[in-house]
Amino acid sequence: MLSYDIVEHGKPLQKALRETPKPQGTEVLVRVLRSGVCHTDLHLWDGYFDLGNGRKYYIKDRGQVPPITLGHEPYGVIEALGPDAANQEPGATVGAKGIVYPWIGCGTCAVCRAGEDNYCLAPRFIGAGKPGAYATHILVPHPKYLVAADGLDPSFAATLACSGLTAYSAAKKLRPFGAEDWVAVIGCGGLGLMGIAVLAAMGAENIVACDLDPAKLEAAKRLGARAIVDTRATDAAKQVQKLSGGGVAGAIDFVGVSATSSLGVAALRKGGRHIVVGLMGGELSLGLVAVAQRAISVTGNYVGTLQELKDVVALARDGRLPVPPIETRPAAEINRTLDELKAGKILGRAVLEFETVSA
Repeated sequence: MLSYDIVEHGKPLQKALRETPKPQGTEVLVRVLRSGVCHTDLHLWDGYFDLGNGRKYYIKDRGQVPPITLGHEPYGVIEALGPDAANQEPGATVGAKGIVYPWIGCGTCAVCRAGEDNYCLAPRFIGAGKPGAYATHILVPHPKYLVAADGLDPSFAATLACSGLTAYSAAKKLRPFGAEDWVAVIGCGGLGLMGIAVLAAMGAENIVACDLDPAKLEAAKRLGARAIVDTRATDAAKQVQKLSGGGVAGAIDFVGVSATSSLGVAALRKGGRHIVVGLMGGELSLGLVAVAQRAISVTGNYVGTLQELKDVVALARDGRLPVPPIETRPAAEINRTLDELKAGKILGRAVLEFETVSA
C-alpha cells in the first residue's frame, strides 16, 4: 500500500510504501477511492492546537508521533473482510462502496454503548490517532462503520464523513427554528459552506453568512444564505442584529477564534445559542450576569455520531442537501493542497482522488 505521511511536523508529507494490512476478526480492509482534506489536518500537520493565551496542546502528548498518516474523510470500497466481519452487517461484502465513519471509540465504554463514539476517552479515530485515508488502504475495526452512499458523487460523499457530519451535528444543537428565526454562520470556508447547505436542507430560511472573503460570501448566497456580513466591519455584530430584527436565534462559529465567537455571542437574541465548532484557537470572555439575564448558552460541537452521519447521508441521497464547491485533485497533490488550504486559497472543499493510485 501507499500512503502520504507526516515524517516531521510542518514539513511536506512523504510518500511511503508498506505491506497492505490483512483484516483480522471483524476488521474490514477498505481501498480508499477519495479522501477529503480538512482544516483539522493542518493542526495535526503542525503538531499542536492553539488553546489561547499562548498555550498549545501538542498531539505528541496523546501519543501521536511521526510517522502519521492523516485523512479522516474516507470514501472507498471493501477489498477484504476479516473472518468474523461478514456476519456482522448485511451488505458487508467485498466490492461494496461507501463512506467510512472515522470517529470510532473503544466500543465498550458508556458513551460508545450509547452510540456516541465521538465522545470516547479512548478513541480509535481514523486519521487522528489511527492511520488515515491519505493512503490507498485503511483498516476499519467493524463493518458497522461503513455507510452506503449509493447515487452520490464519490467526492461529495467523502466530505460527509467530517464536514457534513460536523455541520449537521452542530445545527441540531440549535433550538428548533421557526419561520422567522435567523441563524448566523460565521466562517464560510469548506466547513462553513457545508453548514449553510445543511441548515438550508433542515429548513432554515433566514441564514446570515459572515466572512471576510467576498468569494466565499458569494458562494454562501448560492447555497442558501439570505444575507451576508463582512466580518472586517467594526459594526459586524450590529449589522447581524439589524438584519435579523433584534438578534439571531443561533450562531455557529466555524472558525473558533476569539473575534468570531465574540461576534456570535454579541449577535444573539435573548435565549439564543452559540455553537463553537472551529478549532483555530482563542479564548472567549463572558460576563456571567449577561449570560443569565440574556438566557444565552454557549456550547461546543465535536464532529458527530454514526447515526448523525447516516442522517446527513440520507439528506444528500434525497437530493435535499445542496452540494458546496468541491475540487477533486490527484492524491499526489496533497502538499500543494495543504499549503493552499493553510493560505485560505481553497473555495469549499478539496478532495484527493486515490482511485488511480497503485502502490
